Order: sequence, then C-alpha cells, then structure tokens
Amino acid sequence: MTAPRTMTRAPVRAASVTHVASSLLTVQTGGAGFLDITGEAAKFIAEAKAQDGALTLFVRHTSASLTIQENADPTVLIDLATVLNRLAPENAGWAHDTEGPDDMPAHVKAMLTATSLQIPVLQGRLALGTWQGIYLIEHRRRPHRREIVLQFLGTTR
Repeated sequence: MTAPRTMTRAPVRAASVTHVASSLLTVQTGGAGFLDITGEAAKFIAEAKAQDGALTLFVRHTSASLTIQENADPTVLIDLATVLNRLAPENAGWAHDTEGPDDMPAHVKAMLTATSLQIPVLQGRLALGTWQGIYLIEHRRRPHRREIVLQFLGTTR
C-alpha cells in the first residue's frame, strides 16, 4: 500500500510576451571541466529587467555543452566528468581525430548532454532549485573561447 500523496499548485499567472532580450556570453575556458555560469545568467536576467518568461541558453559549439547540475558538492562534477570520460574515452579508436585524440570524444559528450537549456523566469528570478547551477562543460583538454547565446522572452518590470 502506498502512502497518500499531496499535490499543490500555485494559481496560474498569465502574461503576453512583450519583450525579447538577447546577449552573447563569451567564456574563456581553462580546459576540460565544468564552469558555473549561473551568476552570469542571473545578471543577464536582472539587466533585461525580466519579470516572467523563459531564459534560453545556447552554446555555439560542437565540443562543449550546457547542463543544470548540483552546485553544492563539487564531487558531483568530478563524478559526472568521470562518467562522461568512461562513455567516450579518448582511446576508443575514433575515425575522426583531425584535431587531436580528445576531439571526437568531445563531440560524443556534447551529444550526450545538451547544447541548449530553457529555464523559467518567475517574478524576476531564475526558477532554479536550491542546489541547481547552470554549467558550461568544456569537453576539450586545451583552453577554448566559447560563446553562449542568452535570450529572454517574456514580460519586464
């Protein structure tokens, strides 16, 4: 027998989309790893005077990606990197190796994660959970200059 479940939902807030704001975030990576870009996304939302709507983030590369993950315990990111490296190791005999042995695994890792994210914006704030952060994942060993398009659609204050 299962315990009864309780569900509640806030009242519906409806608004017409009246505002589109866009920006390009350029990030210089230091090589493979996770870079927390939550603060930059929040700054963009504040500068756009966003109220209610959605933030879309899109990384303009095929060997880097985006994710929403835990931002409290850094060992989560270490374990995630370990999993990605096991799923797409450098020594798997890839045919595509023109840019080095880490290039094809980087493409696979980007395919397994995401190149875009959409996050609700409610009352001027990103509707992320308490322990959620937005990360750019650099899949290449050497540093790269990465571009992320930020776009808000919604109402402003």
